[in-house]
Amino acid sequence: MKKNVLRLLGAGCLAFMLQSCGDDFLVEQPSEFINSDQIEEFIEVSTSLQEGTVNGLYVTMFTTQTGGTTGHDDFGQRGYDLFADFLTSDVALSVSTYGWYRSSITEYQATQDFTFTDNYQVWRYYYRVVNEANLVIQGIGGNDADPEGVEARAALGQAFAMRAYAYYHLVAYLTRDYNPSEEALPIYTEPGFEGKPKSTVGEVYELMESDLTRAIDLLDGFVRNNKVKINQPIAKGMLAYVIASTRSRWDEVAQLTAEAMAESGTSLMSSNPNDPNGIFGGFNNVSNPSWLWGVDLNTDTNIGLVSWWGQMDYFSYSYAAVGDYKCIDEALWNSMRPDDLRRIQFDGGGYPLQPTLKFYDENRVFFGASQIVQADYVYMRYAELHLLNAEALAKAGQEGPARDQLKILVENRLSSGDASYIDSLSGQDLIDEIYFQTRVELWGEGKTYHAMRRNQKAHTRGQNHLSFVGETIAYDEERMTFEIPLQEIQDNLFINSQNQ
Repeated sequence: MKKNVLRLLGAGCLAFMLQSCGDDFLVEQPSEFINSDQIEEFIEVSTSLQEGTVNGLYVTMFTTQTGGTTGHDDFGQRGYDLFADFLTSDVALSVSTYGWYRSSITEYQATQDFTFTDNYQVWRYYYRVVNEANLVIQGIGGNDADPEGVEARAALGQAFAMRAYAYYHLVAYLTRDYNPSEEALPIYTEPGFEGKPKSTVGEVYELMESDLTRAIDLLDGFVRNNKVKINQPIAKGMLAYVIASTRSRWDEVAQLTAEAMAESGTSLMSSNPNDPNGIFGGFNNVSNPSWLWGVDLNTDTNIGLVSWWGQMDYFSYSYAAVGDYKCIDEALWNSMRPDDLRRIQFDGGGYPLQPTLKFYDENRVFFGASQIVQADYVYMRYAELHLLNAEALAKAGQEGPARDQLKILVENRLSSGDASYIDSLSGQDLIDEIYFQTRVELWGEGKTYHAMRRNQKAHTRGQNHLSFVGETIAYDEERMTFEIPLQEIQDNLFINSQNQ
């Protein structure tokens, strides 16, 4: 039986969540938030509140309406992973009965019009995470704090990591490319949103690297009691992603990913069709030994139709069961080798090329009204670090080790087990194959958008999209990034003047 995730996260986190779910805007510190003085006072009384307050960050990641709307696409981190997957075109909206995502995301209207609510959702959700992280950091002593207690160091490290995680997505989703001198978005390192001018992309990256370097140090020796919490290997993986997105320092990326893999105690998922933890097992259980980071969802978390599973799982009470079909891009599927076992993930019934054998509730009851909340969310798994490690090695000129890493994964995914074709790959051909394997292996997991930017790629839409069929869309087009929302432009005088 699954444990109660709210009990695992603690009463402190639940209180924090309830305090932080009002319909606040980002122009000032909302009265609904616990303030930093309260956190500091609570922590002096009970060190368990250090853990409870930082756990509120994790609750935000799967809570509905944290993007400030009542939309059925507003359900935390996995919601924006899906936004990103649609933008890359690797996820195709093949049938749209209820309209979610169609005009705003898959037809790129929101990314070209700042008045669309989707822009506000992205902005509000990630800045909410930033503010909650800042509250925790301030409560433990501020950005320069160096606490001695194990609990305080772990809480502070997790808060720094989550702040960097939020800025990583913000700077990716709101800028076309990595250009250090470009004005990007405001940086807040203290609680509250009094309104600040845009900082440059370079300044955002400097903060992210600083935060994650601090997190890695503070999390040294931290042993977590469940996978919802960030530990040192996850922080190293996050830092690897940040550095990789600058398209430089590939040796550092290779080292960080190697350390994260070695220290995580995780491994690649198998391709055994009978393995519940393998690639055909549904990606539905946080206890999966290849997951580094994820959350245990169940009936007590009260997650229902408005969820990632509600949008993606054919076997749940979901849009995916009744006419909003999200499928793998047909051209991407056709480009897979005939002996690639991952093709089978999209051939399990339902509408053609739906991921019915990749993502599903373990009970596989069609239109099961109570099934959605039983399936967990994954945020990071071993394979993504494995592939990023191979990419970094190849781009650092270490082609032999890169081929070796790539073959480990590909041999496991081919029915023949023969990945000898990789031995002849070098230069851009090797990098392109790693990128292709990243798209296929991590399909639907919110990772391809960032890989697309790192590799400066364009994708051509296959025949099973509802719009722009056959059109090639580059990673740095305006259509691929969100806009600063109307609300922020109206309320932040600095942004208003910079946009004029």
